[in-house]
Amino acid sequence: MSAVVRRLPRRIVLATGRRLGGLWAALDPRHLAIAADTLRQAFPEWDDASVQTTARCVYEHYATVLLDILWMEGRPVAELLALADVEGLEHLKGALAQGIGVVSPLAHLGNWEFQGVTTAPLIGPSAVVARPLDNPALDRRLVSFRASTGNIVIYKQKALPEVLKNLREGRVVGIVVDQNVQAKDGIFVRFFGRPASATTVAAALALKTGCPIVPARCVLRSDGRYRMVYGPPLEWASSGRHAEDLARITQDIASVIEGWVRETPEQWLWLHRRWKTTPSRETPDPAGLSGSAVSRPAAPEPFSQGPPESPPEGPPAPQSPPPGEDS
Repeated sequence: MSAVVRRLPRRIVLATGRRLGGLWAALDPRHLAIAADTLRQAFPEWDDASVQTTARCVYEHYATVLLDILWMEGRPVAELLALADVEGLEHLKGALAQGIGVVSPLAHLGNWEFQGVTTAPLIGPSAVVARPLDNPALDRRLVSFRASTGNIVIYKQKALPEVLKNLREGRVVGIVVDQNVQAKDGIFVRFFGRPASATTVAAALALKTGCPIVPARCVLRSDGRYRMVYGPPLEWASSGRHAEDLARITQDIASVIEGWVRETPEQWLWLHRRWKTTPSRETPDPAGLSGSAVSRPAAPEPFSQGPPESPPEGPPAPQSPPPGEDS
């Protein structure tokens, strides 16, 4: 399949992806229902037609991105960069100029894998923290794609030393931070007006090292081009109250990601049960800290957390490398 996809004109690849995504949704009613349910939690004001349409569009988007990545494999970097409209690169370069590395929070939105491989030619090799795929062969192939422009892939388990090393060496470290985690592994923030258990990894790294935080996203436009956006950097300063600082920064990151998702809801991974972990009766309301987040007195160290409470809810993995899994 990969060999066939690479030989096709890209416009045909994208159109085929949309059609296959529509078929995928029709053949997978269980996970389509999960996506619809998650959408209703985020957008209670939407009517059912809007919910169902967006849920199907999610399938169309991810099938399109999957085929696009297959089409991209082995192509010259210049050809990939020609597909991108880059915004805010000055934010990332300015943050890197401080010489202490940059933490870049990412989301399962658009095509984060494309942004990874095309950022390296713009600012130099970056590091990305990833959970290995369950299929070793697919994992090797995805790692090869991620590293094809010089990036460094760091597996989540025992990642902290490697992450700190890359920050000390002045690199960007990309971390996907938008999924549910077990209550013991994170804090509750407000996300779409609901308490959501969120990893504190990006905030904890910034507090530990003093490095800037530059959120980044990459969305697919209707004309087939990618819009890659960097920053602006989050404004933060340590108050000396670690748990409170951790909560505030984590909430700020969640708020940024919510804004992205609201702009292009059809490109976010709604098949993941984002609100699966719920606060206990003893957990303070996330609005308890300046109307946003709740701090926990014993937040986990970076990467002491396990993976999300369960793998992202979704249809069975296709037999080609997916656009990324908890990358």
